[in-house]
Amino acid sequence: MGRAFEYRRAAKEKRWDKMSRVFPRLAKAITMAAKEGGPDPDMNAALRTAIQNAKAQNMPKDNIESAIKRASGKDAENFDEINYEGKGPHGVLVFVECATDNSTRTVANVKSYFNKVGGGLVPTGSLEFMFDRKAVFEVEKTDEMDLEELELELIDAGLEEIEENEGTVYIYGDYTNFGTLSTALEEKGIETTKASLKRIPNAPVEFTDEQLEEIEKLLDKLDEDDDVQAVYNNIA
Repeated sequence: MGRAFEYRRAAKEKRWDKMSRVFPRLAKAITMAAKEGGPDPDMNAALRTAIQNAKAQNMPKDNIESAIKRASGKDAENFDEINYEGKGPHGVLVFVECATDNSTRTVANVKSYFNKVGGGLVPTGSLEFMFDRKAVFEVEKTDEMDLEELELELIDAGLEEIEENEGTVYIYGDYTNFGTLSTALEEKGIETTKASLKRIPNAPVEFTDEQLEEIEKLLDKLDEDDDVQAVYNNIA
C-alpha cells in the first residue's frame, strides 16, 4: 500500500502543529463527539479518541474540558460534516472534509480557493473511488512490542497492515473497523498517540517540484480555513 498521504510529512505536520489552527480543529472534533455520544469519554469511544488526539498535540486540559462543556451548553453550536471534492493545479485531486455551522460560507470559501488557482469543485462522489478510506492508528514502538505477534492478535479486529517508521507503529484497517481496532488496542493496554480516519489515494501521481509549489498554494489555503478539518490529495 502506498503512503502518498504521508507526502511531505514534515511540511504537513508543521502546518498542522500551528496551535492557532490545530487547537480550534481539535476542540471542534471534541465538541461534535461529545454532542453526538455524550460527555463521558468512558462511554463514548469517539470522544475518547478525540481527547486522545488532542492530548497528543499538547492541547491544555482546560481547553479539552471547555470543548466538552460547549457540547451540552444551551448555546451549543450545531456543526454539519460536509465533504467537497475538486481538481487543483495540474489535475491534482483534492478531497476536503469540513465541519461547519454555515455551509453557505464554507462552500463559497472552498470554491474560491480552487478557482483562484485555476481549479474547481467536481460533483460530490466523483472522487470517492480514487481514495480508500482507512482507519489509521499511530502507536509508539516499545522494546517489548513484537510486531509480528501484534499483527496476528489484531487480524480478527480488522487489521489490514502494520508497519514501523522511525519509532512509530502505524496500524491500518478499513474505516468500518475503526471501532473494533480501537477496542482491541485498548484491551491490550496499548495507548495510541493518534487515531483517525484517512483517505488514501489508490492511484497516486508524481508531480514536478514546480508543479508541487503551485499545488501547495491551494493546500495551504484550505488548511488555513477554520471550517476545514482535513485535506487529502493524490500526490505520490
